[in-house]
Amino acid sequence: MTRVLLVDDQPLLRRSLAMIIGSDPALEVAGEAADGTEAVVRARATRPDVVLMDVRMPHLDGLEATRRICADPALSGTRVLVLSMFELDEYVWQALHAGASGFLLKDARPEDLIEAIHRTAEGVSLFAPSILTRLVTHYVGTPRPGRPGTAPGGLTAREVEVLTLVGGGLSNDEIATALVISVKTVKTHITHLLAKLAARDRAQLVIAAFDAGLVRPRG
Repeated sequence: MTRVLLVDDQPLLRRSLAMIIGSDPALEVAGEAADGTEAVVRARATRPDVVLMDVRMPHLDGLEATRRICADPALSGTRVLVLSMFELDEYVWQALHAGASGFLLKDARPEDLIEAIHRTAEGVSLFAPSILTRLVTHYVGTPRPGRPGTAPGGLTAREVEVLTLVGGGLSNDEIATALVISVKTVKTHITHLLAKLAARDRAQLVIAAFDAGLVRPRG
């Protein structure tokens, strides 16, 4: 059973989300919160598998609440899926750096939301398709002055290759084809990368590849 904490300042929307989650026998609502401050308190009290987090809320916004939840060692098993009406780039970047595992728009279909919760609980990063496209374009296409272009220490040559391709937005199947290795081997390398870089999920590997200068700007 995957336990989900619902965080949104609109009671009607929380009720709707609870109904959608309740339609899947493998999901359970662990609690609700109406703002970011309450979200942190409720997360610590209920230890949910996934926090479904709104962005714009009173008192404490969802981005700062995400940052606090993801930084709490007691909540290391909790992942945050940001749910927003807004497709603004700044929200995506801030959510990623705050530790969110995914970013989904509120116009998503109910079945997409359920799948997103399951995938987030399994540690698979999930983004709305339009956001994922822009995410990769941003990281690959935006030059950053002073980037070192040096891989993080402690990685093997093959792990650096895999990290670079992950940063370029390639799937496991595409990485396997590019490196002429099996998908199972790719998954093993990614597991090692997550452990060595203390990353929660694939989204943070993209950040690591970009910040290390492994993903070069286009043009």
